Amino acid sequence: MRKVLCAVITVIVAVCFTGAAWAAPKASGRKSVPAQESVESAKPLPASSLFKQLYLYYDDESDKNHYFPSGWMGDYADLRINNAWAINPHSGKTCIKIVYSAKMSQNAGWSGMYWQQPMSNWGDKKGGYNLTGATRLTFWARGEKGGEKITEFKMGGITGEFPDSDTAAIGPVELTNQWQKYAIDLKGKDLSNVIGGFCWTVSKDDNSTGVIFFLDDIMYE
Repeated sequence: MRKVLCAVITVIVAVCFTGAAWAAPKASGRKSVPAQESVESAKPLPASSLFKQLYLYYDDESDKNHYFPSGWMGDYADLRINNAWAINPHSGKTCIKIVYSAKMSQNAGWSGMYWQQPMSNWGDKKGGYNLTGATRLTFWARGEKGGEKITEFKMGGITGEFPDSDTAAIGPVELTNQWQKYAIDLKGKDLSNVIGGFCWTVSKDDNSTGVIFFLDDIMYE
């Protein structure tokens, strides 16, 4: 009788522990978010004394990528963006293809895109990276035909309750049909909180029939 009782108790204890193991994830209360956003938010800020480089775009879906191309601006419906264009990238397997139609879908006369951290952050939430120690933002660009005019390439400049700590830009820039490297000088800039990691704008005035251009290897050095 004693052996039977011990066996029953053992079974009950085993069932309880098994049930607890299956129930734990269900009771965690975590909000479901896209995998990339979850990983992005968990990455530590680079220490200024150790800063070497930080990619915004290395290859499509690369673990090296930071920030999100989520800040659609101006005539946003005039833009078609392919982050996995595999024909003639500067390096790696992919680059970014941008098609601007200049149709003025929102009657703005211009379009643009911001890479933001976290996604869609217009300064209304805390975020960004401490990029102190970086001396320049570099990227490679080319036009489909050559002669494409980009109004501005820049970093920072987002305002709001939690704004960018600084901003820097180059432009206007006229592209060629060959890959060329461009750099935005960051020496002397306050990079302690960069929400808008990268930005570009184009206009109908400069490109009356629209443009097609490509970007690759966007990084802080």
